[in-house]
Amino acid sequence: MPVYNAPTKDMQYLLHDVLNISASDIPGYSDLDQEFTGAILEEAGKLTSSVIAPLNVVGDTQGCRLENGVVHTPDGFKDAFEQVKAGGWPGLDMPEEFGGQNMPVLLGTAVGEIFSAANQAFTMYQGLTHGAASAILAHGTDQQKATYLPNMVSCAWTGTMNLTEPHCGTDLGLMRTKAEPQEDGSYKVTGQKIFISAGDHDMAENIIHLVLAKIPGGPEGIKGVSLFIVPKINVNDDGSLGARNGVSVGNIERKMGIHGNSTCVMNYDGATGYLLGDEHKGMRAMFTMMNEARLGVGMQGLAQAEAAYQNAVVYAKDRLQGRDVTGAKNPDGPADPLIVHPDIRRALMDQKSFIEGGRAFLLWGAQMIDASHRNDDQDADGLISLMTPVIKGFLTDEGYQSTVQAQQIYGGHGYIEEHGMSQFTRDARITMIYEGANGVQALDLVGRKLAQDGGKHVMAFFDLVKSFCKENAENEDLKDFVAPLKSASKDLQAAGMYFMQNGMKNPNHALAGSYDFMHLFGHVCLGLMWAKMAKSSMLALKNGASDAAFHETKLTTARYYMARRLPATAMHLSRIESGADTVMTLDAEAF
Repeated sequence: MPVYNAPTKDMQYLLHDVLNISASDIPGYSDLDQEFTGAILEEAGKLTSSVIAPLNVVGDTQGCRLENGVVHTPDGFKDAFEQVKAGGWPGLDMPEEFGGQNMPVLLGTAVGEIFSAANQAFTMYQGLTHGAASAILAHGTDQQKATYLPNMVSCAWTGTMNLTEPHCGTDLGLMRTKAEPQEDGSYKVTGQKIFISAGDHDMAENIIHLVLAKIPGGPEGIKGVSLFIVPKINVNDDGSLGARNGVSVGNIERKMGIHGNSTCVMNYDGATGYLLGDEHKGMRAMFTMMNEARLGVGMQGLAQAEAAYQNAVVYAKDRLQGRDVTGAKNPDGPADPLIVHPDIRRALMDQKSFIEGGRAFLLWGAQMIDASHRNDDQDADGLISLMTPVIKGFLTDEGYQSTVQAQQIYGGHGYIEEHGMSQFTRDARITMIYEGANGVQALDLVGRKLAQDGGKHVMAFFDLVKSFCKENAENEDLKDFVAPLKSASKDLQAAGMYFMQNGMKNPNHALAGSYDFMHLFGHVCLGLMWAKMAKSSMLALKNGASDAAFHETKLTTARYYMARRLPATAMHLSRIESGADTVMTLDAEAF
């Protein structure tokens, strides 16, 4: 059975050495000293390793089942969920007035990675609830907040988001689900939604569905979409549970991965719903949830890569295959361990350098969210808006590829279910698709985010990179990091300039290069993170760090990323500058 151990040491390093959170002016950060964050992360690690990770294979093999209209989760899920609720984990970064602990999103993100790496399918039940609760918190009335949030923050009730319909995925303006106004101010919601993660289960008293629907007579297309709170079980005025609402499960989807999560077809038959936010402004309210979810999905991609990598390292050290070409390293055995071979090292270093750089990128993004929410920092808000499609798209694409590399290290055994490596690959695959497929993330980045506020935020990112390079230009120790970062940043700027010069004449020139641009941007972001980590570890070594080996390893990994991964920016730029002609010329009939 696969193993998983929370990377708490690396997280502590990022929080305190690299991000230096205790010195931040963000409210609440001054309380996050090393002892406190260490205690939180260690407890999360204990719970996940002892209770949640062992259920990962159980969920994968058993899946969920629908019997007589009731969805049953895999063995052990319900008891584990009770332990998660008892520990207050679902409300870690939610407001105290609704039963949360009001911790920063930064800490919630670190803990979220631990939970998702241990068991992605299980953790989605609380993760989706968190997103639904955030939407109600941002757009709900005082009464709606009082009615739903205390139970959702505790996960006594869970939540979902209902967007997709059988004929309507990304283009939500095509949806047919309708909401008929009633005299009492409620609505009758009728329609069918598909691909609804955690749509129904047996681990909570109630499920609060957030459903996109159209009010008859409203504007056409996406401008006529509204968002509704539709409980599985109606809630009485005194907060007690009433009659069953007109909500039912039509089917559980059979899918490639995340078998332990109930992905449902949901039927709404005149179900009682309540408008969340303003009429015909449903997408604004839903995007509160979706933007949070997109960052969470980026974290899922990273988390699956971490779990797969940990097992690949163990296997590479234990499995004996062939001899080191430079001389036997295990002369008393029949062969040397896999890890002596350069190609195995390459695969492991690809994974390690992505995971550790990606984690820094993710936590840096979470810090921007805290700055935006807690300091009303509009610059941080703009920057994280720009970064959201990069975090989601790049971390999930690269995370999936990392699980494939980890599986490859096992050879044929990686393809056999007994070793559990295929689950990481299968579970990671969905992260590239849901909450907006990665092609859509790339289009959002190039088509909307680059030009947002007159390009202010992408210029701010370029300034961040430029400032780092300028501040450290005379530092000989950092030349291996500053020079590649500077070169990669120039590739990113050149790509942006190409879009400006050619995209207006023919938008396809920009859109055909959007996916490459998303990856180019992601590599530059990780390059910046590795340069920052290199600087932090050099300082730690200079100051006599007690764990010199940890920091030396960081520097070696940083040099690998700069030398072997970051040069990909030149390839992506070359593809972008080739334009749209080779992409768009072929007639549809010729495919």
